Amino acid sequence: MDMQRLMAQAQQMQKQLGKIEEELDATEYTGNAGGDNAVSVRMNGKHEVQEVSISDDLMDKDSREMLQDMLLVAMNNALQKADEDRSAKMGSITQGVKIPGM
Repeated sequence: MDMQRLMAQAQQMQKQLGKIEEELDATEYTGNAGGDNAVSVRMNGKHEVQEVSISDDLMDKDSREMLQDMLLVAMNNALQKADEDRSAKMGSITQGVKIPGM
């Protein structure tokens, strides 16, 4: 096997992974919980929450426990979307090869 060719392929893959990583970090994901998007969480690909929206109907003091549960569901939903997108896009470049930290 030609070592120079292998190194060139590795460098090309590294460039592609860097580009995809930048795109994923800039992508926004929204998770929802409850009917009519009662609770909505928007985060970026770095898993940083950007916005939390809560329906006026849930701002009642008696709804506190339900609201907390819905926030957890919405955040986890957004995280799941970000992770699935990252796996799909990175997997298309690495073709199933597990790279530490990716």
